[in-house]
Amino acid sequence: MRSALVYLLMLLCVSLSAQTIRPSKVKPDSNSYKNVYVKKIAEDSLQSSFIIWIKQAVPPHYHAEHTELIQVVSGKGEMTLEDQVFTIRNGDYFVIPRGAIHSVVTKSRKPLKVISVQSPKFDGDRVWVNP
Repeated sequence: MRSALVYLLMLLCVSLSAQTIRPSKVKPDSNSYKNVYVKKIAEDSLQSSFIIWIKQAVPPHYHAEHTELIQVVSGKGEMTLEDQVFTIRNGDYFVIPRGAIHSVVTKSRKPLKVISVQSPKFDGDRVWVNP
């Protein structure tokens, strides 16, 4: 599963931008962000790919029209996906189905860093949920 996502991301990067992106080497444009920093790395009509840094947490939310694929690049966190709570760390991969309520709390000293692939193209479809 993990190798399939890595292959897909590499294929997308090569076909869309003719360059290789090494997520472990990508840095935020500024370290002065308060909690979450999002950097788009690829996009077309079928998907949007981002690298996301999370210093503290992302509150509960869902995507009404998107499936989200997450690959943890570095750090450690506690993920809540619907009624499941589990630890995530470097190398973990998981799928967040369309409509599934999810949130994350960073549990490492350094920010949690993930690759997020939204399909289809992300258009701001994030619905916040009261905890």
